[in-house]
Amino acid sequence: MTTREVLQAAKAAAGALAVLGSEEKNRALLAMAEALTGAQEDILQANREDLEKAAANGMPDVMMDRLRLDADRIAGMARGIREVAELPDPVGAVISRIERPNGLVIDKVRVPMGVVAMIYESRPNVTSDAAALALKSGNVCVLRGGKEAFGSSSAIVQALRAGLRREGLPETFVNMVPDTSRAGANELMTAVGLVDLLIPRGGAGLIRACVEQARVPCIQTGTGICHIYVDAAADLGMALNILDNAKTSRPSVCNAAEVCLVHRQVAPVFLPMLAERLTTARAAAGKPPVELRLDPAAAAIIPGTPAGEADFDTEFLDYILAVRVVADVREAIAHIAAHSTHHSEAIVTGDAGAAGLFTASVDSAAVYVNASTRFTDGGEFGLGCEIGISTQKLHARGPMGLEELTSYKYVIRGSGQIR
Repeated sequence: MTTREVLQAAKAAAGALAVLGSEEKNRALLAMAEALTGAQEDILQANREDLEKAAANGMPDVMMDRLRLDADRIAGMARGIREVAELPDPVGAVISRIERPNGLVIDKVRVPMGVVAMIYESRPNVTSDAAALALKSGNVCVLRGGKEAFGSSSAIVQALRAGLRREGLPETFVNMVPDTSRAGANELMTAVGLVDLLIPRGGAGLIRACVEQARVPCIQTGTGICHIYVDAAADLGMALNILDNAKTSRPSVCNAAEVCLVHRQVAPVFLPMLAERLTTARAAAGKPPVELRLDPAAAAIIPGTPAGEADFDTEFLDYILAVRVVADVREAIAHIAAHSTHHSEAIVTGDAGAAGLFTASVDSAAVYVNASTRFTDGGEFGLGCEIGISTQKLHARGPMGLEELTSYKYVIRGSGQIR
């Protein structure tokens, strides 16, 4: 099928899904989860082929990790679908009710968007997350994965469709675009009348292209230049653990820390601790050491790479951390305002006043006190899974779950009133 034909089939299916009851949707989700695990060997074989092609094309190891699937990751994908099935159905929920003096009762009711299209890159697990959230929120999805994960994503979609067929439902509730070219992506961006919401999920170039070129409604999701500020009143052991987790647990994801800001009072003690944990100790353990890119004040304390002009404006997605020494919490806030992508930022401090100023002043989707930025995730927020992290302010912000995939309409009940 052409991209246009896929979109037309999705639009034709939207009405049937919008009125599907909660129990029917939940049964479909459970069938999709079962079909996913049942197709594990087919999915893993497709993934092995994708990995071989990616390695031949010189894909970096940290990006290969985004692409790689195994039995545990497939089990996690299925678990995510089941968790979505257990969540309350947002469709039909009454957000608010107004009873007018003339007897009109006005309900503000959640409704599906319709057709939700998604353009994403090399993480095949996004395929099942997006399909599950779209279906539970009453939306038909049209997925356009990256070419490097096309085989894996296609195998996942085929499994999910098998689950839908098992429940006697149209397989066109979940759709995948066969064209992974820029032209195919552009066709989704300009599908006025066929796409009700477009969600890009990937690198800065993809996000920028969608925001600038889309003629359909588009959610700006996040590149993540995430900051962790270590305050003068920080527990330095806690700060070290948080930074280690935020940088090294999975550096290729958007909620990984890219910048560490350190109060000048604690920098002489903390920075050697940081260098020991992230570089020396990791190298000794046979793990990839983190390259520290240091501003002049940090470089005067520990060895590392001098920070270049762009290092505080780069989403590395790698074992690289930019480090700057700041005078106080206000300078940290000012730095974040100048360099953040408004995704996730954290302060480590025992000072309630500094924490309050930081959370009130930092304009990002998720702002943490004494916790890792790696928690910015739909599953960790109790949303089951997520379809993306919105860094804009209109309609949705932060991890996008079921409610963020709905709109609303007003349903007005009267008894013959006229105006």
